[in-house]
Amino acid sequence: MKYPAFLALSFAFLVANVFASEPDLKAPNPVIYLSDNLDENQNLGWCIDTVGRGYNDQLHAHSCKPQGGDVQFKFLAGTSQIQSVEYPEKCVALVDESSEKLPFGLVDCDAASTSQMFTYHADTLKITLASDTEKCMAVGAQSRSAGPFMSRDLIIGNCADLPKTHIQWRSNID
Repeated sequence: MKYPAFLALSFAFLVANVFASEPDLKAPNPVIYLSDNLDENQNLGWCIDTVGRGYNDQLHAHSCKPQGGDVQFKFLAGTSQIQSVEYPEKCVALVDESSEKLPFGLVDCDAASTSQMFTYHADTLKITLASDTEKCMAVGAQSRSAGPFMSRDLIIGNCADLPKTHIQWRSNID
C-alpha cells in the first residue's frame, strides 16, 4: 500500500518535533547554543566554541561546557557581531565559505567588516549572514568525541537544505 507524499511528510515532521530534545544547559551566561540537544551524550547542548583548549582562531560546535570559558559568545545587536566573552576583542567571522569543516574563524572585532555581520531571526531561531539571509550557521551532521565532551563542525549552508534541528540557535540571555 502506498501512502500519499503528504502523509509521509507529516509523519516525518511529527517524529522530528516529538523527539526533539532541549539541552539541560549548565554553561554560565552568555552562550549561543543549538536549540536541540541532538546526540550530545550529557544533554549539555551544542555551543559555538574555539577548537582545542584555550584560544584558537578556528571555531566548531562543542558540548556547552559547564565551566564556560571558550564556549561563551554573545550577539551584539548594535553591530550584528558575535563576540567571544573569553576573548572580548575577538569576533566570529566567515573566513572561508568554501571550507566544509572550518568556514568560521575568531578574528579581531571590526564593526565595518561584512564577514563579521550576522542576523539573528528570533522567529525562526536562525543565524544567517547579514549579506545573505539564505545562508545559515549550522552544526555538521556528524558528532565526535572531544575528551569528556563532544564536538561537531560549525558550518555554513543554504538554510533550506539543512535540517531544522541543525540551524536553530538560542541564547541564554534572550
